Amino acid sequence: MPTPFENTYDLSETQLAELEEAEEMMLKNDLGNAEDLLLKMLEHDNECIPVLSNLGHLYGRYLSEFETAVKYYDKVLSIEPDNAWARDSRRRYLRYIEKWDKVHWASTSPLTDGIITNFDRWCGRF
Repeated sequence: MPTPFENTYDLSETQLAELEEAEEMMLKNDLGNAEDLLLKMLEHDNECIPVLSNLGHLYGRYLSEFETAVKYYDKVLSIEPDNAWARDSRRRYLRYIEKWDKVHWASTSPLTDGIITNFDRWCGRF
């Protein structure tokens, strides 16, 4: 079955179908199953850039596990250094980590409780 886009990474029909399924799961907030499917796919090909990118997206956007997201984007960039999407996403999550560290240290005072709430809103957690 031909794809409506260029299959840049020469993925098999099975890989394309599984990636589409994982993306649908993320959109439906079925995050545990999306994670399981993507990790299973990664076992078969641990350098599959679309799978690594989707895992970075899952951990960063949906699970707010920014450090894990950065690790997946690092892996993408080690394979494909010119991947602009991975580079930009990695940079965004590194900024979140940096801002979180600053807010976390400031939160030792009861006066800074509002900062945590504002940071969570800024990250889109509410």
